[in-house]
Amino acid sequence: MNNNLLRMVYFEQEDILHLTLSAEPEAGCVEISPHITAELNEQGELIGIEIMNARAFLRDVVLETVQAKLLQLSRAPTA
Repeated sequence: MNNNLLRMVYFEQEDILHLTLSAEPEAGCVEISPHITAELNEQGELIGIEIMNARAFLRDVVLETVQAKLLQLSRAPTA
């Protein structure tokens, strides 16, 4: 990847978060999950990520992470 950059754009009406990792043209894409698409250049390298239904997806990911961390803390032995 030669044209490195990092840009994040949120399209509010569509509720899409787009992360651009490179200015290279997109040659293909792969659906990672129902809400995440990886954009690839001609060499198959990751150049972008698109998250659909971004508000709900990110809320759920953050809540799951926080809940897991709190659970770990509550199980930690006290000294």
